[in-house]
Amino acid sequence: MYGRLYTKYETVISNVDTFADPKHSSLFSRGGEVIVPASGETAEDISIASVVEKSGIMLGGDLNVITPTKSIDPTFLAISISFGTPHRDMAKMAQGKSIVHLHNSDLEQIELFYPKFDEQKMISSYFRQLDNLITLHQRKPRKTKRANTL
Repeated sequence: MYGRLYTKYETVISNVDTFADPKHSSLFSRGGEVIVPASGETAEDISIASVVEKSGIMLGGDLNVITPTKSIDPTFLAISISFGTPHRDMAKMAQGKSIVHLHNSDLEQIELFYPKFDEQKMISSYFRQLDNLITLHQRKPRKTKRANTL
């Protein structure tokens, strides 16, 4: 669900902890899709992206779904959208006042420059390690607090 992109998920979504009943029109991941919120409170909020790593995950509504070509690493694309020039370009395209929106047609206009696939994989791997390290450090204080309350 798109709201979880703001509160729970990181660049790569490998585990999903929510459940929803599928409908006839539900869209399921094949693995490697890059998802971008279609609406949010600010243009910067919706200019973020994550990769759905596994297949068979039902993708909630209000998401833009990008299936990268074989020459683009999905994690590299998500990082580029969230932190690179595409982030700024997408934020400029967002429309609305109290709630801003970004449509698939807006995403189609974004120019993306990328290095060779091997370099993309190296960059993705580096950022994934950073994400894991940050997550470990965020969990450490929680464990300490719990131990002190027992």
